[in-house]
Amino acid sequence: MAGQRDFVTIVSGLPRSGTSMMMKMLDAGGIPALTDNLRRADEDNPKGYYEFEPVKQTKKDASWLEQAPGKVVKMVHLLLMDLPEGYQYRVIFMRRRLEEVIASQDVMLERKGKGGAGLSPERMIEIFQKQIDQVDAWVRARSHFGIIHVNYNDMLGNPRPLVTQVNEFLGGDLNTDEMFKVVDPSLYRQRR
Repeated sequence: MAGQRDFVTIVSGLPRSGTSMMMKMLDAGGIPALTDNLRRADEDNPKGYYEFEPVKQTKKDASWLEQAPGKVVKMVHLLLMDLPEGYQYRVIFMRRRLEEVIASQDVMLERKGKGGAGLSPERMIEIFQKQIDQVDAWVRARSHFGIIHVNYNDMLGNPRPLVTQVNEFLGGDLNTDEMFKVVDPSLYRQRR
């Protein structure tokens, strides 16, 4: 079991960027996941989503943070800017080739019978990159945040250096052997 942490660990990034995998890795490594299990595993995320519904309402009600220090929670990238002062945050920001993110989102939406935004992939990439840059600048401008970017594509190809980096960022006491076991390249779909 990992040591005591007085900060909130957050896994963030675009939807379909590897956030669920990182949540599972950190949970296996010794940081309890703050999740409600409302969204069940499915064909798009066979190992689960690791979501916690109250994070979606953080701007209106951030009271869930009282139970978050010492745990890991997942937040979509834009919601990071709703986090209040008064807590220390360590953000692991998952990155994935944007072409793959878009392809994965399209497959998931199609499977659910929903349409996308109707924008070209090039325009979506432009929008997503602008959002990522905006969120990264916002987080880096705040002293109560720490952030590292972890590339999903690299994690699947060569996880050892990235797991080591994440472990050091979070205090150096995670069970990295258990974290390695979570990485499953067979789930790497919509490759570009």
